[in-house]
Amino acid sequence: MSSQTPVADVAPERSVPEPPKGLRGHPWLTLFSVAIGVMMVALDGTIVAIANPAIKKDLDASLADVQWITNGYMLALAVALITAGKLGDRFGHRQTFLIGVLGFAAASGAIGFSHEVVFVIAFRVVQGLFGALLMPAALGLLRATFPAEKLNMAIGIWGMVIGASTAGGPIVGGLLVEHVNWQSVFFINVPVGILALVLGLVILKDHRAQNAPRSFDLPGIALLSGAMFCLIWPLIKATDWGWGDMKTWGFLIGSVVLFALFAVVETRVREPLIPLRMFRSVPLSAGTALMVLMAFAFMGGLFFVTFYLQNVHGMTPVDSGLHLLPLTGMMIVGSPLAGALITKFGPRIPLVGGMVLTAVAMYGMSGLDTATGTGPMSVWFALLGLGLAPVMVGATEVIVGNAPLELSGVAGGLQQAAMQVGGSLGTAVLGAVMASRVDDDLPGNWQQAGLPPVPPAQASQLSDAVSTGYAPVPKGAPPMIAEKITSVAHDTFVSGMGVAFTVACGVAVVAAVVALFTKRGANAEAGAGVGHI
Repeated sequence: MSSQTPVADVAPERSVPEPPKGLRGHPWLTLFSVAIGVMMVALDGTIVAIANPAIKKDLDASLADVQWITNGYMLALAVALITAGKLGDRFGHRQTFLIGVLGFAAASGAIGFSHEVVFVIAFRVVQGLFGALLMPAALGLLRATFPAEKLNMAIGIWGMVIGASTAGGPIVGGLLVEHVNWQSVFFINVPVGILALVLGLVILKDHRAQNAPRSFDLPGIALLSGAMFCLIWPLIKATDWGWGDMKTWGFLIGSVVLFALFAVVETRVREPLIPLRMFRSVPLSAGTALMVLMAFAFMGGLFFVTFYLQNVHGMTPVDSGLHLLPLTGMMIVGSPLAGALITKFGPRIPLVGGMVLTAVAMYGMSGLDTATGTGPMSVWFALLGLGLAPVMVGATEVIVGNAPLELSGVAGGLQQAAMQVGGSLGTAVLGAVMASRVDDDLPGNWQQAGLPPVPPAQASQLSDAVSTGYAPVPKGAPPMIAEKITSVAHDTFVSGMGVAFTVACGVAVVAAVVALFTKRGANAEAGAGVGHI
């Protein structure tokens, strides 16, 4: 018999928060303060995407190394986010937010001083662990500070800030990569982190729910962390091991077993890491699944866009950042608008519409080729940003807004974990799709162009280069040979990217179906809870 207390029975009665005295605890200043910290994380994401080609070249990194710069960060986030959210519920979101900001900025500085790819990857993992403290704490602070009727708008503005940071990242990153070096794109997090830390110390107020957890579910933490690792690790390594390899399937089966054990343990502890009754809420469950699918399509697809712009079209980092502005600009415009629409009409229509637009954009991007101009690219990028905005805001509100106050950190961790798991899965799976298509097409395209045979020992290196859109033209090659190699490399890359975006389009369609199951849930603050056994 479970000793777990039903979530519905412990949801505290809470109406509008007490009016703040002075700066500390003011809702809109709290939003501003946490947005600065979250902006650092959002800025980091797009700056790193722009810097990836420069990192690959400067550090002589492989495609797998570059993927690990992204996947190591997202893996650390995915494994630690829910536990970090629990830490915020236990010790206060203000404290965990400030520690997260400090650690994230310090890890960013350490990456900037690194001169080997192994250290870049290692500190990216550390960066991810501190980011895991920061992100759910930010949402927990918003959840505790804003009354329910203003939470949608607050999250919408929060999303707008993230969109603005994302928009600024490619430009700032491009300028730094082009005129300084790739290390400088990480150093920029240091002053932003200092500002966030100072504002947090002055403005943020610690909120403790009456029923806040007082213990830790150590077995649950171990099982969930192990299950998440066993899920993501083989998907990342499958391109090296092979999808039919026993190691790949061994880890995947191990993940299923660990998730099952986690579910059993969570029904038997007094204060579980994730009260499974939370998932009796259809909106919360659908919102979590929607976050995974949206991030899969978006982050997985975006991984290839910077290589497409810089290596295929020959753009500078600044130019590639400017070409991404339609995407991030529409996220800026769409996020507060989405918050207002969701407040008025509920989440279902905006979420379904957003994923339909995302699917259409992904389908359009699957047709990008070596001759595609700025106009068509901008249309598809803008449509993608417009589709993503309501999903980012709506799914976040569905998850965080339907959780009881004392579980707001866990809910914030769940929301962020879903997004990071989806992004990691998207990067890994779509990367595997790209690599498979390149391996299939490259030998035939190479032979058809009349190029000299490639020695077997160099075939893998050639595929690795082409998978990033890079044309491996030997020094001193005659112009005619160089032109043929470039044409084959770019055409093969574009073909693989098209298949990857087609898969992302299919995932977005599935997400639109999932969005049909979302609705405005009963507010936990009104004592409705999230469901009963």
